[in-house]
Amino acid sequence: MIFKDYYKILGLESNKVSIDEIKTAYREKAKKFHPDINVGNSDAEVIFKDINEAYRTLSDSTLRRKYDFKWNRYIGNKKHKAKKEKRTFKEMFLDIFLGGTYKTKLEKRTAPVYGEDIDTEIDISIKEAFFGVNKQLKLRTVNGKETSFSFKVPAGVQNHDKIRIVGQGKRGKNGGKNGDLLVIVNIKNDSKYKLVGTDIYAELPITTWEAALGTKKKISLFDEDINIIVPKCCSSGETIKIAEKGYKDGKGKRGNLQVVTKIVFPKKLDKEQEKEYTKLKELDKNSQ
Repeated sequence: MIFKDYYKILGLESNKVSIDEIKTAYREKAKKFHPDINVGNSDAEVIFKDINEAYRTLSDSTLRRKYDFKWNRYIGNKKHKAKKEKRTFKEMFLDIFLGGTYKTKLEKRTAPVYGEDIDTEIDISIKEAFFGVNKQLKLRTVNGKETSFSFKVPAGVQNHDKIRIVGQGKRGKNGGKNGDLLVIVNIKNDSKYKLVGTDIYAELPITTWEAALGTKKKISLFDEDINIIVPKCCSSGETIKIAEKGYKDGKGKRGNLQVVTKIVFPKKLDKEQEKEYTKLKELDKNSQ
């Protein structure tokens, strides 16, 4: 039977930890090895399952007591025994005559060194961020070689969020793990949409008569057409709010769609149009 060290899986050195420490360790590990940021990485999937298995056991007080009994038997006692093991004659001899410097130098030379994390950035559209998108990234390694790989940007990613890609940072030394690649996501505005917090701003062109008389219009947002009611006597630059049709907030809700009206005029008036506008001008004078 293979006994799993749940504390080690969560990155904890012993079982002398509080439930809050277990929860914090779980969140950090789960975020690092989540399938959404490790697409196609079978090793990460296995680790993620072990992390959830470890947390289910250690977060339950009854299950944890039963597990700790086995942990002390298989892991804890062996660690305690290992600490009491005698040093080798060579280490003792050199410690006596070199003041302990031999062991210190040896540890420094052989201790695992973890690779550094690397940061990079990608730009995506509001639509790509809303639905999620698969992206391919090309990077040049420290050796000058170019490497490329694919990863998934999850739906509803927030602006400037970091996606962690495990093991794609700088190489570790002496058996230390490689660092991670942290991809910073920048959500870019375009000619149609502008993102402000979780609100999406869109411009709605209307004619002068639509502004004066009011009208119903449609605006396309991603995968749906949304009906907009323009009130009478609407000025250019007025904002019409459509609730819960904006961007995702990461908690299952959406912001608002803010539709900004823009009155547009014909590029050229024919004679009939000029007459009508002249009548309107005279009517406006008489009403003052």
